[in-house]
Amino acid sequence: MTEIWRPHVVVAAVIEADGRFLLVEEHTEEGLRYNQPAGHLEVGETLIEAVRREVFEETAHHFEPDALLGVYRWHAPARDRTYLRFAFVGQVTGYDPTAPLDRGILRVAWMTPEEIDAVAVRHRSPLVARCIADYHAGRRYPLELLNDLGAR
Repeated sequence: MTEIWRPHVVVAAVIEADGRFLLVEEHTEEGLRYNQPAGHLEVGETLIEAVRREVFEETAHHFEPDALLGVYRWHAPARDRTYLRFAFVGQVTGYDPTAPLDRGILRVAWMTPEEIDAVAVRHRSPLVARCIADYHAGRRYPLELLNDLGAR
C-alpha cells in the first residue's frame, strides 16, 4: 500500500513598504533565521484567515491580503518534511505595539532587498528569496482563485 502524502500547509505574507520588506528573525532548530511572517494553517480556518492571524501573531501588524503571490512546494531534507506554502501579498492596515509576539520571534525587521540578500545564509528556507523574486517579477493571482467550501 502506498503511503499517503500529508504536506505541512503554511501561509506566508510578502509585505513591502517604501522598498523594504517585513521579515521576522526567529529562533529555529537550526539557529536564528529570517523568514517572511508565516505559519501553519490551523483546523477550521481559511487560508486568508490564517495569513492575517500569522502576520499579527508574529509581527503585531494587521495585514490585509490583496493577491496570491504563489503556491510553493518545498521538501526540507534535514527534517524530512514537505511544506506547501501559500504566499500572499498585501498591505499593513495597522500596528499594535502592545501585542506580544509569538514565542521564538526575536524581532521584526523592515529590510531592503540588499539587506535580505546579505543574510541569505540565515534564511529559514529557499522560499524566502524565491517569494521576493516572484514579488519583484510582478506575480499576482486573484484571491478568487482560492475557494473555501466551509466546514467538513
